[in-house]
Amino acid sequence: MEMLAVVLLAVFTAGYLVLAGGDIGVGMLLPWLGRGQDERRVVIAAFAPFFLANEVWLVAVAGIMAGAFPALEHGLLEGLFPLFVALLMAWIVRDMGLWLRGRVDAPAWRGGCDAAIVAGSWGLALVWASLLGTILAGGATEGLNAGSVLGLPLAAVFALHGAGFARLRCTGAVLARARRIPASYAVTAVALAGLAVAAGARLPLVDSAAPGAGLAVTAVMTAALLPLLLAAQALVWWTFRGRVDSPSYL
Repeated sequence: MEMLAVVLLAVFTAGYLVLAGGDIGVGMLLPWLGRGQDERRVVIAAFAPFFLANEVWLVAVAGIMAGAFPALEHGLLEGLFPLFVALLMAWIVRDMGLWLRGRVDAPAWRGGCDAAIVAGSWGLALVWASLLGTILAGGATEGLNAGSVLGLPLAAVFALHGAGFARLRCTGAVLARARRIPASYAVTAVALAGLAVAAGARLPLVDSAAPGAGLAVTAVMTAALLPLLLAAQALVWWTFRGRVDSPSYL
């Protein structure tokens, strides 16, 4: 059961970084991709149907950690508490901007929400980069280390991933700008998944697995959930498979 839980954790973590990394990256590039209010609405519409479904993968990661690796989860939260607080704050700011942008028809309001989306997206990318760098440098449960700073350039991978995502979803001038950034969605997806697996390999997952029924219940329930999540994700992607040329969501 330990290995099953480890594999599931790797799948869900890599799945989150690859899928959510696209909308995070597009949010980082929002001022570049969308030069005016109308274009920015189209850019947001390119990833808006997906971001909630993508966040489910992160919720599943938290559930696996709590159920299968509680001691390690405690150590990570205690050692990297500032990063997790920053992650949560960036998540709230970004999603607040997305949800509230269309509530008031005023340029200043929309501009403020756009700023929240950009700031939150950059915050998410930088925190994930710092978190991955910290774990890759070793000793993540002991607190921040040199990797917490040295890992920050990894945020560029999210930006490139967002550019690759925009190439798949956008049209017109937005697509032309996205193509100016040398990025391939497939390449950056492999890079993000590889970072997730490499970071996981630096953690004592097998040794910190929960004893007793907790591990088995978590692993079995998560394994049963995975096909349903994949099916739901596929349905969302199929429903919104076309390129976006007008604001149609949020």
